[in-house]
Amino acid sequence: MMRLLALGGYFYQSAAAILLIFAISHILPPANYTHFSLALASSQLLGIFMFEWLQLAGVRFLAAARGEGAARLRASLFIGALISAVILVLVGSVASTAVALPPKVAALGLALAVLQGLTDLLFMMVRVAGRLGTAGVLLFLRASILLLGAVGGALIGADTASTLLGSICGYAVSLLIGLIVLRAPFRPAPLATLRADLWDFCRYGMLAAGASVIHLTVPVTIRFIIVGHLAADPAASAGFSMAIDLLQRPFSVLVSAIHTINYPEVVFKFEHESEMEARHSTARLFDFVICTTLVLLGGLIGFLPDAGRIFVPHAMLRSFLDAAPAAATFYFLHTHLQATLAVIPHLRKSALRLVIVAGCQLAAVAVVAMVAVARDASPANVLVGAAIATALIMVLASGPTIRFRATPRAALLAAAALVALLIGSFCVLNSKPLPWLVAKIALASVTTALVAWRGDFLMMARRAKGAAQAE
Repeated sequence: MMRLLALGGYFYQSAAAILLIFAISHILPPANYTHFSLALASSQLLGIFMFEWLQLAGVRFLAAARGEGAARLRASLFIGALISAVILVLVGSVASTAVALPPKVAALGLALAVLQGLTDLLFMMVRVAGRLGTAGVLLFLRASILLLGAVGGALIGADTASTLLGSICGYAVSLLIGLIVLRAPFRPAPLATLRADLWDFCRYGMLAAGASVIHLTVPVTIRFIIVGHLAADPAASAGFSMAIDLLQRPFSVLVSAIHTINYPEVVFKFEHESEMEARHSTARLFDFVICTTLVLLGGLIGFLPDAGRIFVPHAMLRSFLDAAPAAATFYFLHTHLQATLAVIPHLRKSALRLVIVAGCQLAAVAVVAMVAVARDASPANVLVGAAIATALIMVLASGPTIRFRATPRAALLAAAALVALLIGSFCVLNSKPLPWLVAKIALASVTTALVAWRGDFLMMARRAKGAAQAE
């Protein structure tokens, strides 16, 4: 039940983020929405650049720690986060003079990055401590508060700065709630031990975080290349920006949720149990991630025309629908390169390999995007080229995963692929009659539930069997 609640928290967070994008796009003019989109993407990039190393190190080390060791690691992580926040503000203040954003917007973006990084770190500590239900509730609360704050700021000020200020207030409230709820002990270590902890975090975490930053830079690079090319057409630029904003979230949030539920167990088995147990646990993680994202890809493609007609402003609709299917496909591949194929290198602490793979993807995608734009390709074709380049890097980077032999279930993968094709085919069907739209949603829900039941992703059947045997 706690796994289900944690997963529900991530789904709700994703839904709230999607609703936020639609709401802001209706409130702000297209030019202001583009500025908001760029500022939000830049703040996320900065937050990952400065805090992701602590997130990754925290999950990798805290998941295997217990008692006093865990309390010491939490204190060291929090001290590292404060140091990162100070550096981010100092360096970001200087670097913000070189970006094409108003100084006020750039400053608010820095504040947003700091608060998001600190909040994510606290929530990670709650999850790794095994309090999945509490973590799910925290995600529900934060998503709701952020939605209210950003929409309220946009309604009051009707500009980019007010919208960002509303988001900052939402993160500040969420950070305060996280501090109250955490309740886990902190044991500050002596200076020598603190330095040793920070060095361990840096040695693994910074390289792994560097890979995450490079991966995040890939869609940001595509965004700047295409937005620059579409500067004379604000509506087309805004529609493309909405597609990029909207379709990155479902995959990243879903995979983050699955990793939250399963990855600590994978780490523990890899560190403390047999290789066979570790391989089995990792294979089940791969089952969960690949099957659910396949079905999600089909659902996004199948229902994007319906969602676009209902929620997207008319001025942006055409460019949004042109770019959205390609954006969904690109993010499906991008997420698996960044997360799924990185599991084994993370377990082996082979962080340098992650950096090399991410750098290869960035170089390949940047070259493809620039060549495509130079040949006056449409945003959708640029994204198709980026997806092909990402797929090629995935093939080249799959060696460690293949050698580990954590094999997903072939029959389950085939079933998920068939369901994804079925749901994706809904995009060609007319949904204007409301009963037909409801029927499509019902069919998609039933087939998705069948895949989830067949995979037993939340291990409910296994837990019930274990309880029966115990009795």
